[in-house]
Amino acid sequence: MTERQLPRWSELKPLLRAKPPVLNPTDRRLAKALTIADLRRIARLRTPRSVFDYTDGAAEAEISLRRARSLFRQLEFRPSILHDVSEVDTTTTMLGQPAAQPFAFAPTGFTRMMNHEGETAVARVAERIGIPYSLSTMGTTSIEDVAAAAPRARKWFQLYVWKDRSAGEDLVKRAANAGFEGLMLTVDVPVAGARLRDVRNGFTIPPSLTAKTVLDAAAHPAWWMNLLTTKPLQFASLTSWKGTIAELLNLLFDPTMTIDDLAWLRSIWSGPLIVKGIQTVDDAKRVVDAGADAIVLSNHGGRQLDRAPVPLRILPEVAAAVGGQTEIYLDTGIMSGADIVAAKALGADACLVGRAYLYGLMAGGERGVARAAEILTTEVRRTMALLGARTVDDLNPDHVRLP
Repeated sequence: MTERQLPRWSELKPLLRAKPPVLNPTDRRLAKALTIADLRRIARLRTPRSVFDYTDGAAEAEISLRRARSLFRQLEFRPSILHDVSEVDTTTTMLGQPAAQPFAFAPTGFTRMMNHEGETAVARVAERIGIPYSLSTMGTTSIEDVAAAAPRARKWFQLYVWKDRSAGEDLVKRAANAGFEGLMLTVDVPVAGARLRDVRNGFTIPPSLTAKTVLDAAAHPAWWMNLLTTKPLQFASLTSWKGTIAELLNLLFDPTMTIDDLAWLRSIWSGPLIVKGIQTVDDAKRVVDAGADAIVLSNHGGRQLDRAPVPLRILPEVAAAVGGQTEIYLDTGIMSGADIVAAKALGADACLVGRAYLYGLMAGGERGVARAAEILTTEVRRTMALLGARTVDDLNPDHVRLP
């Protein structure tokens, strides 16, 4: 027979560890998010469906995005044991300058639509944690306002080449005058991809008040209130657009751009040049030969060509071909700090994350972006320690096996 007794108060007292209540509802929501996937679930509840789908979706059957995320899930880490990892150093360099983490915040369009705090919130978080932030041509906050909001941040400007070259040239000059460090040319949008979620949702910029969206507003009153009581969504010379995003891109962007246009960019931009949208080894070599200081292996988050190459899959081959000649960044499919570590081990100098911080922005504005960054940086540090890597330079292909 097991002998039993009533517990004494002195034994119960150490077990009673009541947490102080979190009164702010945003802080309470974010505290429950332990992963980027958790932030995504919160964002889905907090944001109108058309806006969430614009952020979350990809082209056509969304095969490219699923394959990218699947490869990250299926890879195998190979830890090396018995190394002193009591101090893990996540710092690295990007464009020859220090960065506190091996990732940067990627350019994203219409960011104030996800949350009214928008690009300035993202830039401020990037400034605090010491990583670069790239403002998109399709951003909804001006170059000058982002520069003023985060004066000490490392800022890059992402450029789409427009049919009106003078408009693009003006943007480049404004970025230079505002102290932006790097220019990121995106080259994988000669025409817009077929983003079917947007078409099915009847998505416009800004969202139109229809019977469907009015009903949706009842479920997301805070989002609609913020939209209607803050500055109208706009970028560059446009204030609104009644068609689809694809129709807008096809109207503005120049499908005649070739490798020779890099020389035109060099004539108007004297700083580092990053070329984003590389999907083959041959194209990596071509743009490096044309003078790119960095390249981004990317299929545009799966939002352009469906069944496009998975950037992580081609990374080792690209690293073998041009590593050492240029910096190599990787995006598409990144949902954790472990994904960033895997890419670094396989030859990337750093990664760009987009949806990950947008989920945080939708979940809780600037505090949500900060929470996304906190999750990623914690995961980077923990994964490195468990792999036996004290610094990011210790990471190497022996740490990862691709399926």
